[in-house]
Amino acid sequence: MNVLNVAEKPMVARTVATILSRNQNMRMREGRSRYNKIFEFNYTIRGQPCHMIFTSVTGHLMELEFDDRYRKWHSCDPADLFRAPVHKFVPEDKKDIKRTLEEEARRCQWLILWLDCDVEGENIAYEVIDVCTAVNPHLTIKRAWFSTLIDRDIHNAAQNDLRDPDKRVADAVDVRQEIDLRIGASFTRFQTMLMKDAFIIDTATDDRNRVLSYGPCQFPTLGFVVERFWEIQAHEPEEFWSIICSHESKEGTAEFSWMRGRLFDYTCAVIIYEMCVEEPTATVTNIRQQEKPKYPPFPLNTIELQKRASRYFRMSSDHTMKVAEELYQAGFISYPRTETDSFSPGTDLHTIVQEQQGHPEWGIYAQRLMDPEAGLWRNPRGGGHDDKAHPPIYPTKFSTGESGWSQDHRKLYELVVRHFLACVSKPALGAETTVEINIAGELFSACGRVILEKNYLDVYRYESWGGSMIPTYTNGQQFNPTKLTLESGVTRPPPLLSEADLLSYMDREEAKIGTDATMQDHIKKMLDRSYATKDSSTRFTPTNLGEALVLGYDDIDMTYKLWKPDLRSEMEKKMDDVKKGDKSKAEVLVTILQKMEACFLEVSMACLCYMAEF
Repeated sequence: MNVLNVAEKPMVARTVATILSRNQNMRMREGRSRYNKIFEFNYTIRGQPCHMIFTSVTGHLMELEFDDRYRKWHSCDPADLFRAPVHKFVPEDKKDIKRTLEEEARRCQWLILWLDCDVEGENIAYEVIDVCTAVNPHLTIKRAWFSTLIDRDIHNAAQNDLRDPDKRVADAVDVRQEIDLRIGASFTRFQTMLMKDAFIIDTATDDRNRVLSYGPCQFPTLGFVVERFWEIQAHEPEEFWSIICSHESKEGTAEFSWMRGRLFDYTCAVIIYEMCVEEPTATVTNIRQQEKPKYPPFPLNTIELQKRASRYFRMSSDHTMKVAEELYQAGFISYPRTETDSFSPGTDLHTIVQEQQGHPEWGIYAQRLMDPEAGLWRNPRGGGHDDKAHPPIYPTKFSTGESGWSQDHRKLYELVVRHFLACVSKPALGAETTVEINIAGELFSACGRVILEKNYLDVYRYESWGGSMIPTYTNGQQFNPTKLTLESGVTRPPPLLSEADLLSYMDREEAKIGTDATMQDHIKKMLDRSYATKDSSTRFTPTNLGEALVLGYDDIDMTYKLWKPDLRSEMEKKMDDVKKGDKSKAEVLVTILQKMEACFLEVSMACLCYMAEF
């Protein structure tokens, strides 16, 4: 039996073919595309001898586009793009890949799809299916399900986890592609031509910065950045006053915090302060001592990987995913696009730890984890998210660093390993003492902490838990504070959004923007379009152009604020309905596009009325 196997990328095809053939008697030959080689070898699937033919695509095989008569900017009213015919086609640079698939599919009985096991991979699977079944409608079609490019996982996929492709998931991606094309093209053409007419922008040039692009995910992403910027601009500093109290003894110094925190009324603050000065004796009213744990992080999913790489290494989310993808393709980490932050009960966590015992930096810690007498092991907590497709991100191969790795490869691999080791460790344990005192009826408190057991903090060097000793006190003890002053301060605005902050905003349940695999793309587009800048601390500032665009839409009195996440979040929920099979592709397309067309007409009418006044 001849079996055509198709991977999503050339390197994955080579890796999987090498694993399945055990690197024995595998023959490589050229395909129609010089980049997409063909590998042949014999293999047995569930007792059935197979001649395996293994090749690849390079991401999406097809593109979605308007029919020719609608593709030029001035060919139609932008509003017509909500209803204009669209079609999927294989672009010229992918035609050779298509020819290879057609030629190989003609002589095969089975088609096994080794595409990435996510929603985009499912959509690409159906692009490959369409090409192959057009020349051979009798193919038996299966989808290999895997999360790592290691021998055990790949052989298990071939023998035990060949599934039927899921058309519902592919349809959900089709919905996203079509609404993004129609909404993006109509709004981009409208606002660019409007600005061109008003400010003499030349759209005939090839300078992409002159195109004022609109994306239904990109624009709400910019909205988060602008909204925080406006919060900062609108902030008016307000003066406040606090009573500062400290006490020095032979054992050290205790800094007591005023329980009121701060007062914005100067007169009230002065009256209370003078009462304390007149009766400065402090009486200890309560002492609380308790052991307090600091828990290790949940297992690592995509968004958390991006956020932590941004915080710890100042690495952009886009670059993080590029490096993570390379580590995955080389077999060093599991699939990096996952929403799951809980390990299933059947995961062999101990084997993953054992593989790290020889590492010069964290190997001794891994050995302690495996030692029952050390008592360091604790089964990982679950974060409550499971995409039903992939496990959390974890190391799949031991390495002390490869010759071809950059510093970012080393940092990201180390983060994945240390994060995994921390997940299966006991929490850190501290002894906290809280002392409350009374001065003239005003309450103050001081807190001290002693670290009893560092546990996971020994390996997870990205986090700390400071300890601070305070003197020993007894209930009823009295003393005079060493320092008792009234000090003023001013309120400060919130900081600009960092990349980690922005990812958190985009990932909120009530304001979901994009998917875990695409959020970094929306941030990159916002920067590429010069709608915002990012400083060395990974904080975003909107450009004048970016702020002006959001302000322009904000000034329009309409049903939905297009720069807010609400409408896109609503769309994401409807696309999930398609994925679950609760609604059809056609039904959701009609609902979303009708709503967006109404928004477009509101915007265009408002803008045309505004322009007519000048």
